[in-house]
Amino acid sequence: MGETEAPVGSDQKQIGEVADRTGLSLRTIRYYEEVGLVTPSSRSQGGFRLYSEPDIARLELVKRMKPLDFSLEEMRDLLVLLDSLEKGGSSATEDEALLDRLAMYRLAAEERCTSLRAQLTSAEQFADSLRRETRRRRKVMDPSR
Repeated sequence: MGETEAPVGSDQKQIGEVADRTGLSLRTIRYYEEVGLVTPSSRSQGGFRLYSEPDIARLELVKRMKPLDFSLEEMRDLLVLLDSLEKGGSSATEDEALLDRLAMYRLAAEERCTSLRAQLTSAEQFADSLRRETRRRRKVMDPSR
C-alpha cells in the first residue's frame, strides 16, 4: 500500500499513539515497517507516519505472533495470506488452498501454545520449589518461625 498525504482530521494515528495503544516500542514499529510487515497508510504534511485502524490491527497481529516464535517470513506470509482472503475474487480452488494454508498457521499456533503451556508449568513448578526451599532454609536459620 503506497503512502499518501493524510487529510486533515482523519482518524489516523501517529506512531506515538500507536505505540501507546499496542504496547509496542517506537523502535519495534519502525522495524516492522523496515522489514515490510506493516507500512503506515500515509504521512502527515510534516512527514510523520500515520497509521489507520487496519494498520494497527496488522501490528496487533504481528505482536501476537511474536511470542509464538513465528519468523518474520512466516509473519509476512500470513499477512499476505490474510490480505488475499480479504480481497476474495479468486477461484474456489484458490480460496480453498488459501484456507488450507490458514489452517496450517492455526495448527502451528496451537502447537506452539501447547509448548508454551508446558514451559510455563515447568517454570511454575521451579518457582514453587524455590519458595519451599526459601521457607525451609529460613526455618533452619530461625527456628522460632
